[in-house]
Amino acid sequence: MGSGAPRKLSLVSQLVTLSAAGTDFTAYVATPKGAPEEYRGAIIVIHEVWGLVDEIRNVADRYAAEGYLAIAPDLMGELGVSADEADDLQVRLVSTDHDELAAAQVRLRELMAPITAPAFATRAIHRLIATIDHLHRQTAVAGRIAVTGFSFGGSYAFSLAVADPRVRASLPFYAYANLPGELLAEIACPILYFVGEDDPALFAALPALTEQMKAAHVDFTAIAYRNAGHAFFNESNTHAYRKDAAKDAWKKSLAFLAENLHTAR
Repeated sequence: MGSGAPRKLSLVSQLVTLSAAGTDFTAYVATPKGAPEEYRGAIIVIHEVWGLVDEIRNVADRYAAEGYLAIAPDLMGELGVSADEADDLQVRLVSTDHDELAAAQVRLRELMAPITAPAFATRAIHRLIATIDHLHRQTAVAGRIAVTGFSFGGSYAFSLAVADPRVRASLPFYAYANLPGELLAEIACPILYFVGEDDPALFAALPALTEQMKAAHVDFTAIAYRNAGHAFFNESNTHAYRKDAAKDAWKKSLAFLAENLHTAR
């Protein structure tokens, strides 16, 4: 493990413009405020289907406060959901009113339709690889790059570990891997996966995912939390957020990064 608890650092943040496959995209960067040689590494934070919202920026800020150069690329662009609609849908999707829930699910499927196309996935991976390129050029990072993501973003945290061997640690939250076994075998970094036991489909899929990872010889650890469902880490989603599970997942995430990034320089 790392050498003791990390110091809490202040940070500076900004929006930057990166380019992938000839198209510009925006990324939020949170930088530890201090000497670059004190950086503990870098982490890519991949948003949920709601896009680059304040919650994701806050997660990046938290990592920067722990000494990591954190970057959250916008994979949605013009497809992103407005903040107001995102907030509204997150509430309605956990409603106990059948009609309200059904209407919210219909709207979510409408929003999801464009991002399920193969062309979108290709564009997203190009943007993520361009984000790694950007981090790789930062001398202070010294190649110590990790990725984390939530739901939609968690699936891409799995995919990026396949697509780019420069990823040294991956931390997906409540997500499908959506990858065949022969591609999982290309993962060269350790994976720490978080899921809630009250997230029925994903929790039910966990045994099969674990077996797939084992067969592919991936260093895979899964942590499942009782009394926690989908989006339990999302502090802005008051209906889904579970403080105890989120706090423990954060602690374990930092320990995982300390183990897999700090010794890599």
